Amino acid sequence: MALAHQRLTVKLSLAAVAMFGFGYALVPLYDVFCDITGLNGKTSAVAASAEAAVVDAKREVLVEFIARPNKNMPWVFEPVVTRLRVHPGEIHKVNYLARNITALPMVAQAVPSVSPGQAALYFNKIECFCFNQQALAAGQELLMPLQFYVDPALPSQFSTITLSYTLYEVQGAATTASAGTVTGDTYE
Repeated sequence: MALAHQRLTVKLSLAAVAMFGFGYALVPLYDVFCDITGLNGKTSAVAASAEAAVVDAKREVLVEFIARPNKNMPWVFEPVVTRLRVHPGEIHKVNYLARNITALPMVAQAVPSVSPGQAALYFNKIECFCFNQQALAAGQELLMPLQFYVDPALPSQFSTITLSYTLYEVQGAATTASAGTVTGDTYE
């Protein structure tokens, strides 16, 4: 009977280790899957080329802009324009407002998401504040640009694209930034 308990214990231990390994591997596998399929609305973290844009003047797409700070991020963060009708291939520039309402310098990073998720493959950012961390002194306000175009190859089933940004504090960067001096919009 004791031998049966030992075998069962070994089998259960192996099953627990296998489940832990599978759970650990899910995050990178999910990221690869989302990159390949465009699911989850992840956009490219690399600037697109403006030369690739060919305007389709026969079609319009509504682009909606949403921004919010993470619940633990004490900044004001909002788009200046909330909706824009665009022709696929046209290059547009919009701004987002960020204001550090704390008494301390802080560094933030914006993370974009596109909805519907499959449309993320066709939303091309030429210039984006999300490519870099944003450092703001206490009380400082900054207009942050986004230059983009919607690829004309966007399937016709998509007439509205929603671009959403969530702003997160970059942990540990505030203490580094507080030791620096503010010049313009960045810390040195």
